[in-house]
Amino acid sequence: MSDTPKVEVSRRGFLKGAGLTAATTVLDTASALARDAQDAGKSAVAGPDAVPIKLHLNGQEHAVTVEPRYTLAETLRDHLNLTGTKVVCDRGSCSACTVWIDGTPQLACMTLAVDAVGRKITTIEGLSHGDQLHPVQAAFIKHDALQCGFCTPGMVMSCAALLERNPHPTLGDVKHAVSGNLCRCGTYPKIFAATLDVAQNGTKATQQVELNPAREG
Repeated sequence: MSDTPKVEVSRRGFLKGAGLTAATTVLDTASALARDAQDAGKSAVAGPDAVPIKLHLNGQEHAVTVEPRYTLAETLRDHLNLTGTKVVCDRGSCSACTVWIDGTPQLACMTLAVDAVGRKITTIEGLSHGDQLHPVQAAFIKHDALQCGFCTPGMVMSCAALLERNPHPTLGDVKHAVSGNLCRCGTYPKIFAATLDVAQNGTKATQQVELNPAREG
């Protein structure tokens, strides 16, 4: 006969012990997941101090040091002196700050500068080549498609992007392309006419002009 004492476990005692074991396992697993998440967060977080980044901008690489909270629009204007990109509503409602990111119109006021790293950025300054304007820029002048000028850079970027992907747009296509661009001065008909003029005449709309830096900004 065995001398090992017989241990009796009640149903209540068994369930209590099983519950404690399960709770301990859950807590251990949760703690491990929390530590992993914390470690991952440490490696992904930048800032709050300024960090050095490089932006591929208008065909050139620019090194700049900005706080991670800075938008692309703020970085272009305040750190790189590219004031052609306008900040009007600063909340993604008017599209005055439109730039191209990898060839697609994007709102610079809604894009963090750190999120634009490694992507190709084109601003209104990047459309022209010296004193030779982009056909859309020249057509805006020809058709007097601007008044106060705050919406103009964004309008030009949207219209030029349209012609890049559709060289022969209809009036409906132009209206759709600038549907997010707001103009308080009401120059929409002339903007439509300028864009359709470029579609009909192509690079013939390009002209040489004398740029006046004193009027920029």
